[in-house]
Amino acid sequence: MKILGISAFYHDSAAAIIENGEIIAAAQEERFTRKKQDASFPTNAVKYCLEYAGASLDDLDAIAFYDKPLLKFERLLETYYNFAPKGIKSFIMSIPVWLKEKLFLKRLIYESLSEVQAFDKKKLTLLFPEHHLSHAASAFYPSPFEKAAVVTLDGVGEWATASICLGDGKDITILKELSFPHSLGLLYSAFTYFLGFKVNSGEYKLMGLAPYGNPNSERVQKFIKIIKDNLITINEDGSIWLNQEYFNYATGLRMVHDHKWEKLFGYPRRAPESDYLQKHCDLGYAIQAITEEVVLKIVQHAKDLTGCNHLCLAGGVALNCVANGKIEATGIFEKIFIQPAAGDAGGALGAAQVSNHIYFGKERYLNGAMDGMKGSYLGPIHTDLGVELMAKKYDAIYEKLSEDELYKRTAEKIADGNAIGWMQGRMEFGPRALGARSILGDPRNPEMQKKLNLKIKYRESFRPFAPSVLAEDYQKYFKADHISPYMLMVHPVQEEIRHPLPEGYHDMDIKSKLYVNRSTLPAITHIDFSARVQTVHKESNPRYWNLINAFKEITGCSVVVNTSFNVRGEPIVCTPEDAYRCFMRTEMDYLVIGDYFFAKTEQPDFDDKDNWKEQFVLD
Repeated sequence: MKILGISAFYHDSAAAIIENGEIIAAAQEERFTRKKQDASFPTNAVKYCLEYAGASLDDLDAIAFYDKPLLKFERLLETYYNFAPKGIKSFIMSIPVWLKEKLFLKRLIYESLSEVQAFDKKKLTLLFPEHHLSHAASAFYPSPFEKAAVVTLDGVGEWATASICLGDGKDITILKELSFPHSLGLLYSAFTYFLGFKVNSGEYKLMGLAPYGNPNSERVQKFIKIIKDNLITINEDGSIWLNQEYFNYATGLRMVHDHKWEKLFGYPRRAPESDYLQKHCDLGYAIQAITEEVVLKIVQHAKDLTGCNHLCLAGGVALNCVANGKIEATGIFEKIFIQPAAGDAGGALGAAQVSNHIYFGKERYLNGAMDGMKGSYLGPIHTDLGVELMAKKYDAIYEKLSEDELYKRTAEKIADGNAIGWMQGRMEFGPRALGARSILGDPRNPEMQKKLNLKIKYRESFRPFAPSVLAEDYQKYFKADHISPYMLMVHPVQEEIRHPLPEGYHDMDIKSKLYVNRSTLPAITHIDFSARVQTVHKESNPRYWNLINAFKEITGCSVVVNTSFNVRGEPIVCTPEDAYRCFMRTEMDYLVIGDYFFAKTEQPDFDDKDNWKEQFVLD
């Protein structure tokens, strides 16, 4: 049985295909179109999934869309009605789009599929599972658990903004839901907006900025009190109530009423790309702390409701790695599985799985693997011919190496302080680069974070980098009890590798704090002695494991810096051409694609070096 899942028309459009319950392929549309968070119908991703599965549209038993558009339209109309006469401008802008396109989504899907290939519409079964059920399915069904509590948290689906479910065998039962407009995801996005970041893409920046806040300062405590007194009521079960007098997302064109927030917090919204002041960091710390408080109450309630020892997480809030690390640290659950494509892209996969196990009633079989995601390496794979044709197009100079020589030379170049573009095997599904489309560096090098941020990624200097560590050596460097293969947990670095902070540290400005050497691995140790860790497993990514092991043999260190292979505003690279162009546009030193090794100093002049600044909108 083959089922295609699709998510589209909001952000992070994607497609995924499963066969007899096994995940065959999945990819986001942005990787093909080069438009970050592309919301259009995932034509390219669908073509890829069908090609990889060796299937046509007529071979499919069903196509599943990740939410119910009519239920979402009902929520839209009822919300405008309840808030009237507020929101008239938003109503005039959005309703014509719904009436023309989204309300007739089935027709739009048929038309879009016909652009992929011809098919017999009469034979096609088109299904529409609910948004949060799709999220829950994307986490539970690939998990290694026979039974688990399942928590989903995001902005909003149709009506639900959060859910607690019980996953048991092939069944998922929704036990509780929180409804719009009360949403932890939208609350976090409101602060993302107020602190000058882009909603739906800048939330992870807010998470990275928060540790620069001073938790012991009067201002942080004041901000927490202001938020709790004016914006949010938190109940013991983790449900929340948001005071809509301060928010504008329900019917407006912005997340918040700027003037009310300025009066509340004592300063205006931070202008995008402007300097970060301590007050911005302190407010970031406050909302992160409140988010963690709510999440911990929700998962505790999920434990109480289900009695399960295992937890599955999905939805955009599940990408908050700091909160995830706090969940694990409590020991409420023995094991946790988080869908690596936790946002809307993962809804495509979940929709297909709901169709398989709930609509068609197919049994679920656990195969004893780490999980069913195959390391999240579910995207397109390059070929040697593709690399050589790309090299011919750009007159690129390369060497083709044996595997052993490739690992040894690349590890040596990393140890010498170079930045390496590393492209191997199938592309990752989800927002994280996991060693298939990555830029790598030496975590021991105190200049590496600055080099990667300012000269290669062209992004904000405060943003931390993640470590990839051999799974066998994980606890040598990080305080953690469980593996973290998808870079979705933040853990403290071990005390033994920390350096003492200098006197007057908490009185330093942000940039001065940033460049304090905090550990023997300064490039991956964040300001609060934490790191967003990826454990690398030989069974799921042998080439990446072998490279890090070669680096360990040279340096004694089992960790490398890993950041996504792209510049700011660009989707992660997909093809050899994407990789070479990114390599030549930045100050990366070497590029490795498969067994092909490219040195920057040997490449011909590249006349497209600065065009990325016009091509990609800053996120």
